[in-house]
Amino acid sequence: MPRLFCLGLGYTALALARRLQAEGWAVGGTCREPDRAAALQATGIDAVAAPDEADGRIARATHLLSSIPPDATGDPALRQWGAALARHPGFDWVGYLSTTGVYGDRDGGWVDENSPLAPTGERGQRRLEAEAAWTALLPRVPVHLFRLAGIYGPGRSALDTVRAGRAQRVVKPAQVFSRVHVDDIAQVLAASIAHPRPGAVYNVCDDNPAPPDQVIAYACQLLGVAPPPEVPFEQADLSEMARSFYTDNKRVSNRLIKAELGVQLVYPDYRLGLRALL
Repeated sequence: MPRLFCLGLGYTALALARRLQAEGWAVGGTCREPDRAAALQATGIDAVAAPDEADGRIARATHLLSSIPPDATGDPALRQWGAALARHPGFDWVGYLSTTGVYGDRDGGWVDENSPLAPTGERGQRRLEAEAAWTALLPRVPVHLFRLAGIYGPGRSALDTVRAGRAQRVVKPAQVFSRVHVDDIAQVLAASIAHPRPGAVYNVCDDNPAPPDQVIAYACQLLGVAPPPEVPFEQADLSEMARSFYTDNKRVSNRLIKAELGVQLVYPDYRLGLRALL
């Protein structure tokens, strides 16, 4: 039986785990809270909260996914479980979830997997360094890198923001973001597992980079509520992290996941994704 173990059973990794579990896989992973681990175990997912309990599970895994973001001192997953990875007899597939932030700002232009990497902020630079650390495990470990655009899905979308009364229609002229539904991320990861190519890098996003204010306005339309007023970016009440996302302005190409992995997106733009969530 194939076994997937996730270093970090977060929102995206859990979507893949549940997809593969439904196909008969044994799935498990790490999380930080014992209560959450117990809740996942009740659904048949072998979740562990104590880091040292993961070593044996890693040894038995045929496939591994890491979704833990880097910190100021590097990649926490490699620090904690690098020795366990080194002892593994041989994975069939390993995936690392990165971000499109490694491309930096392109003033609204397009990037693909061959574009130069020039992150503009500290988070993007950390991701680039983490990618390099995982890639350095090749060829012994069959690593695949997935650069994810802005993730949305059940419980985490513009619809939820509007319902919670937290929506702002922030306008920054010519600003666009790429985004992707979490189910399509899981689809891409599953397609890569079925067709592994160690060393591969894939952008994971939908077909329609769009201004964030348009997404909020469409969510309001779906919910039948008046959209919030437009707010110039300079006047918007944003956290420092949220504001930093506006530093990068680019359109991300998803051509490779279609051409190489045969992926047909279930939600090729945010309109279809939000309608399905509604």
